Amino acid sequence: MCCGGKNRMNFHKNQVDTHSGKGGSMYSVRLRRILGVSIVTLVVLFLAAPAFAQTEGAGVGDWFRFGPVTLCIAGAALAVILSGIGSAVGIGYAGRASLGAMSEGTKDFAKYLMLTALPGTQGIYGFVAGFLVMLWSGIMAGETGALTVSKGWQFFYASLPVAFAGLFSAIQQGKVCASGVNMTTKQPGEVGKALVLGVFVEFYAVLGLLITILLLISIRG
Repeated sequence: MCCGGKNRMNFHKNQVDTHSGKGGSMYSVRLRRILGVSIVTLVVLFLAAPAFAQTEGAGVGDWFRFGPVTLCIAGAALAVILSGIGSAVGIGYAGRASLGAMSEGTKDFAKYLMLTALPGTQGIYGFVAGFLVMLWSGIMAGETGALTVSKGWQFFYASLPVAFAGLFSAIQQGKVCASGVNMTTKQPGEVGKALVLGVFVEFYAVLGLLITILLLISIRG
C-alpha cells in the first residue's frame, strides 16, 4: 500500500517537473520542432498552391505566379493551421498535468477542465480569421472578379498576426495552465488566480485577432 502511494506521488512529481525548469530543455526542443513544421508548412503552401491556380496550357514560367485567390486561401489556411497547432500543443500540456493531478484521486475535474480548455481559444480565433478572409475576399460567394493580386497579398499578410500570435501564445498559455493545475492540487481555492494568469497570456492572441480583423475591414472597405 505504501509503495503504491509512493509510486503515485512520484508520477505526480514527474508531471510537475515536466512543466518546471527540469523539463524546460525538453519543451524547448519540442517548440523548435513545432516552429520547424510551421515553416515547412508555409513553404509547402507557397510552392504547391500555384499548381491549383495555373490555367490549362500555362508554361513553366507561370509556376511561381500567385493568383489572388491562391493568396487569400493561403492566408486563411495559415491562420487556421498555426493557431490550431498552438492550441493543440497548449491543451496537451495542460491536459497532461490535469491527468497527473487526477491520478491522485482529486475530485476537481471542473477546475482542471477550465484550465485545460483555456489554450484552445486561439484555434477558434484562427478559424474566425480564416472564415472572414474567405468571406470578405468573395471566395465563398464565388465573386472574385474584382480581386487583384495586390489585394490578395493584403489578405494574406492580414492573416499573419492572428496566425503567429495564436501559435506562440497558445503554447505558452498551455504551460501556464499546466502550472496552474499543479498549484490547484496543493491549493484548491486558488484556481481563480491560475485562470487569471492564463488569461494574461491569451491577451496577446486577442490583440493578434483584433489587428487581423481591423486589417481585413480596411482591405474590404
